[in-house]
Amino acid sequence: MNTASTVILERPTPKIATITFHNPPANVVAAETAIRLHEIVEEIENDADVQVVLFKSDVPDFFLNHFDIAAVDELPVPNPGELPIWTDLVVRLTNAPFITVGSIRGRTRGGGNELALALDLRYASLEKAFFGQPEVGAGLLPGGGGTERLPRFLGRDRALEAILGSGDYDAAQAERWGWVTRALPDAELDAFVDAMVARLASFDKASLAAAKAAVNRATLPPVGDLVTAFSEFVQSLALPGFQMRAAATQAIAAEVGLDFEYNMGEYVAKANAQV
Repeated sequence: MNTASTVILERPTPKIATITFHNPPANVVAAETAIRLHEIVEEIENDADVQVVLFKSDVPDFFLNHFDIAAVDELPVPNPGELPIWTDLVVRLTNAPFITVGSIRGRTRGGGNELALALDLRYASLEKAFFGQPEVGAGLLPGGGGTERLPRFLGRDRALEAILGSGDYDAAQAERWGWVTRALPDAELDAFVDAMVARLASFDKASLAAAKAAVNRATLPPVGDLVTAFSEFVQSLALPGFQMRAAATQAIAAEVGLDFEYNMGEYVAKANAQV
């Protein structure tokens, strides 16, 4: 177990891998998070034994948060013909020959929400899970698949509300809209997810992978659209709208500290009011 990383890989059984997000205090996605996640997914793709991968967090109140904008330049530059690392990561997850399951407690926003959307099954704590796609409120564009996957799960109008409104949604609302597979009382979440993971691990791997591939054919966004979205996100970092809002946002974050991460939807609106 590599506790120095923001991502921890464990193997409780040969058929099950567990990936834990660990970047306190708010589980912001750092460049190292993206790079290590990509390494892990490449590694277990080639492991013939793995058939279920469970994603969770050990940081209270945060599953996986937005990307650290200051770290964008730290991401590796793709070689010609290669996908950007985050795009390649979410594409690999949805196409992987194993089943991915999210056990979601806490805030799940931006890039973290986009990674969760790339998972096959998402189970959320009714009391503790919250979801958001806040980029537009900050003058940016989503770049990790939010604009491609949310309309497929929520429908066009609800996806527009979530993306344009840049607010936070609790697990009950997320379940009603199809944002998550199922929302459960927090006290029941672990037992339910563990039972589902064990059930899937008991099945035939080839059958699981073939069924997943069949569903993928009917539901996945084109990879080219995901590449375009990431390119547009990077370009939006230079837009005047983001530059103006970034200063207001940074000032508010400096004033309120960690509460900014707890109530980002509210503070994004306050930053816009100051521009």
